[in-house]
Amino acid sequence: MQPAQPSPGFSPRPSGVLLRLTLSALERVSQDPSLWREAEVHRAVLVSGLSVLVNGLALLQRDLG
Repeated sequence: MQPAQPSPGFSPRPSGVLLRLTLSALERVSQDPSLWREAEVHRAVLVSGLSVLVNGLALLQRDLG
């Protein structure tokens, strides 16, 4: 499955970039489970996932506020 290509002039939000990087990393790990042995993989998934969550909550608060 190929990721969607942004339209010309599109400036991705940092949370969108982190989300795509996180999903890409998880896809790679699902294809090679031995990567889960690396502590860096765990940290990267946690940090990027938390960043996406925090940014998503900020956008939600902005939209609801």
